[in-house]
Amino acid sequence: MKLGVLAGETSGDILGAALLTEWCRRHPHTQLSGIGGPLMTECGLESLYPMDRLAVMGLVEPLKRLPELLKIRRDVFEQQRLWPADVFLGIDSPDFNLTLERKLRESGVKTAHLVSPSVWAWRSGRIHKIARSVDLMLCLLPFELEIYQRAGIPAVCVGHPMLEEAERLPDQSAARTLLGLAPDANYLAVLPGSRSGEVAHLLPLFLSTVDILRQRDPDLKVVIPAANEARHTQIVGLLNGRDDIEVTLQSGRLAMIAADNVLLASGTAALEAMFLRRPMVIAYRMAWLSWQILSRMATTKFVGLPNILAGRELVPELLQDAATPEALADTMSAVMEHGKRIQVPAFEHIAESIGPGFANRCVDALDGLVARS
Repeated sequence: MKLGVLAGETSGDILGAALLTEWCRRHPHTQLSGIGGPLMTECGLESLYPMDRLAVMGLVEPLKRLPELLKIRRDVFEQQRLWPADVFLGIDSPDFNLTLERKLRESGVKTAHLVSPSVWAWRSGRIHKIARSVDLMLCLLPFELEIYQRAGIPAVCVGHPMLEEAERLPDQSAARTLLGLAPDANYLAVLPGSRSGEVAHLLPLFLSTVDILRQRDPDLKVVIPAANEARHTQIVGLLNGRDDIEVTLQSGRLAMIAADNVLLASGTAALEAMFLRRPMVIAYRMAWLSWQILSRMATTKFVGLPNILAGRELVPELLQDAATPEALADTMSAVMEHGKRIQVPAFEHIAESIGPGFANRCVDALDGLVARS
């Protein structure tokens, strides 16, 4: 068996590693090729390029590195076309992967895509590009299936790996021991994102928010997880010598478990915080021009997946100009007081509706695609 696979950022590496572990268990002589991060590398993937080269945010920012990104995509296409794989799986990163998948599909390679692009939120016209690009869409969330059924695109819901992973993770006391945190303190986990641009835009805002919260509660402690060594260096630099904040290279999940509440960038981390049953506030800022374009293309009221799944603003969202230190501090204070009672029961109900078995459901679906004539 030959499996081509490409993940372009940390969240995709996590999903890819869960899938590859089960795939290789069923198909132990599989050859793997493509791009992934350290977790997928541990599964036997020799990444053709460092995954970090694909991790860019916004609409305008990727233009600055467009020649490099186009070269990487051309190189991966030629390698996969000549190899070729029994199936090629693109994991998230739709702007990069869908064009690659379309070209590979046109060359005769079966293609699948894991993590539905947010066609239900913005750029709904992408459904036509998806139809040309993939033989199968693997959706993480149940509500996404209807969109693909209406468009005549084969799709299956595979759930989310965090449902099962959360059961195997340490409890709060053990997580604090692993991170060297105070056992009885009130901790806020601050997650400014996994990309350089996100951290640059959000961490100064979050630090100002923390300063206000600390004026109200001097005993509040803060832990910031870094997605990788590069983000750790960036975060430490932005802290500018502050020793009142814990920064860890351990996973963001461990930091969220150790914490009582979470302040985070909109993205995959919000879904993970929901599965970990941690009350949270979502915030986001991006470059002005990217925001002007994206906000006009949005077709959903919410950006946070917990809210989209709940159908209401279960988790407060403060975006762009609304995300000021004062507003974030006021909202975070309210969540610290009432979030466990209001948010957590709803998180449990949503998790039950998604269901377990992510890796098995993914591999079942891919095996079915490979078996098609």
